[in-house]
Amino acid sequence: MALKWNHTLAYAIGLIATDGNLSKDGRHIVFVSKDLSLVKLLKRILALKNRISVKTSGFSRGKGKYYFIQFGDVTFYRNLLSLGLTPNKSKTIGKLLIPDRYFADFLRGHLDGDGTIRTYDDCRFPKSRRLYVTFMSASKKHVIWMRTRIKDLYDISGKVRADSRVWILVYAKTESKILLRKLYYRKDLPCLDRKRKLISELI
Repeated sequence: MALKWNHTLAYAIGLIATDGNLSKDGRHIVFVSKDLSLVKLLKRILALKNRISVKTSGFSRGKGKYYFIQFGDVTFYRNLLSLGLTPNKSKTIGKLLIPDRYFADFLRGHLDGDGTIRTYDDCRFPKSRRLYVTFMSASKKHVIWMRTRIKDLYDISGKVRADSRVWILVYAKTESKILLRKLYYRKDLPCLDRKRKLISELI
């Protein structure tokens, strides 16, 4: 059965593309985050009944406390495969088949899962603030694909750079504001509340 696209599903797929993992059993999907509120959000928007668990190290990047939820859904799993997601995808993920209409929602999920919004005072120019929106991935081809799609849809370029073991797609102030307006185009969209609050102050 094909996916029935909507804005909430596209956002969830953005989260899974960053902090999710498809198990090799062909059925189970695991979502891991240091941010409990993000795991709770995914659980709510996918109407999952599964329990949220905790691991203290070794389950995801780095060390510390991680929250995760695992659920089984063969149909959804196969649909994710058809989009381009695979087990052990972190370094191999590339192009994903996301419809243009829902790309902003997917990208907002990607931003919540593995992106940052940085803003700080510019010491060289009084009363001026710097703003950067960044997306990260261990896969260069995924970052290049994102940059190309964003350029095609929103006519902003960004820059790609390598940083340790990840690739980073960066948008500076003017392009960041254009992009954030595209991603947060309504007030009732699923997203992290703290980022929504920050963005409302920026744009």
